[in-house]
Amino acid sequence: MSRIQACLAALAANNKKGLIPFITAGDPAPELTVPLMHAMVDGGADIIELGVPFSDPMADGPVIQRASERALLKGVSLRDVLQFVREFRTGNQVTPVVLMGYANPIERMGQETFIDQAAEAGVDGVLVVDYPPEECEEFVSKMQLRGMDTIFLLAPTSTDERIAQVGKIASGYVYYVSLKGVTGSGSLDLGAVAEMMPRIKKHVKVPVGVGFGIRDGATAKAISTVSDAVVIGSRIIQELENTPQENAVSAVKLFISGVRQALDE
Repeated sequence: MSRIQACLAALAANNKKGLIPFITAGDPAPELTVPLMHAMVDGGADIIELGVPFSDPMADGPVIQRASERALLKGVSLRDVLQFVREFRTGNQVTPVVLMGYANPIERMGQETFIDQAAEAGVDGVLVVDYPPEECEEFVSKMQLRGMDTIFLLAPTSTDERIAQVGKIASGYVYYVSLKGVTGSGSLDLGAVAEMMPRIKKHVKVPVGVGFGIRDGATAKAISTVSDAVVIGSRIIQELENTPQENAVSAVKLFISGVRQALDE
């Protein structure tokens, strides 16, 4: 059982919902990434999604695009992201870390090299937005051999055939995109998410986390009534954009604590 699977199983056994916050590695400053990861855990995060900066993040809205641009301007690469995970692991051997990003940096490094280095660094899972399930069974198998999960996206537009394809090879959890659009866009439609869940659960046996459009404790709590976990990204990046860097770590911990409290109420 992977660290992600063990984490989500323990939450379910205690009738709790997972909290999965996202930050872009290297933003607002490379030296803040690891302290921010620890702050999210201290605030109540169960799993961390760490964004790999990329020049064309097609699934992401303006907020996360800006975060990627800032990190890239500081020279943050996939190798740096893996180093951040190594540093995080010196103080935390428990909290799962998922790298979220795009195929290009992995392909440039080489899948075999990436998988080896990710496992060595202490990565628990990878969500590659532009790796379709029908084209990466070999990648998934190699990841599983190293004890890592491959996370896939599903969306309101996903067909039953696509949901079934994801269900066959997904491990860890599936990330359901609650909106038609990019990260940080639109408003949450709880009814639409609730209607989609039975279709997903028919084919997908791993937990389902829901993201896009979750902005605070109230929306997180609402979504948690129909999902196994909630994912928050753009709102945290906005918190970082609006906070002086010297206060960034404490601000993120405070924000996550508020969401955690709402989920547990």
